[in-house]
Amino acid sequence: MATILVVDDDRKITDMLRRTLVYEGYEVLTAWDGPAALEAAQSHWPDLVILDWLLPGLEGVEVARRLRAAGDTLILMLTARDAVEDRVTGLDAGADDYLVKPFVPSELLARLRALLRRSEAASKERPLAYANLHLDPVTRETRRADRAFNLTPREFELLHYLLRHPRQVLPRDRLLQEVWGYDFGGNDNVLEVYVGYLRAKTEAASEPRLIHTVRGVGYVLREEN
Repeated sequence: MATILVVDDDRKITDMLRRTLVYEGYEVLTAWDGPAALEAAQSHWPDLVILDWLLPGLEGVEVARRLRAAGDTLILMLTARDAVEDRVTGLDAGADDYLVKPFVPSELLARLRALLRRSEAASKERPLAYANLHLDPVTRETRRADRAFNLTPREFELLHYLLRHPRQVLPRDRLLQEVWGYDFGGNDNVLEVYVGYLRAKTEAASEPRLIHTVRGVGYVLREEN
């Protein structure tokens, strides 16, 4: 399930959104000012950010600009500023959608699902890369720098999912659900086995490790410091 960062200086709103989103099955992070939002986004790379405009330290529009410059994280601006020029400014700053307070939670959830669906569909087709690791979903080609290597279908799906969520710590259950399916009932060690296969192929020429174990949680695709 997607990870969502909620950024609002109104603790009642962040608490309500956190409870609502957790109930819907999302993983939720919270921040209450602009600098904390950027730090959380850079540390956890959420799939989507719900972002207020009027924030202490750094306005939400500037946070949106910096997030958009850093990557393709989805941004939904949630603000009381309802003028047309405000909507235009927010969308031009990098927001993918704009919802005005007060809002109905069911509409917010529907907008989140729509944004995530569009992003999921697009990411399944476009070539992906992190560090010098490359994967093309259309041609099914994979390579580390200039060295090509072959993957089985399940290995490909696992690497594809990791590359769609770089620098994010992905829990074991989430990987099993997304790659093997919600009704997966196989060997509990299958994920570790396939991670081992991927490491062997992505590190075959003694390249630095990119797929790291996060003890007690799962795995993360990142470069070593």
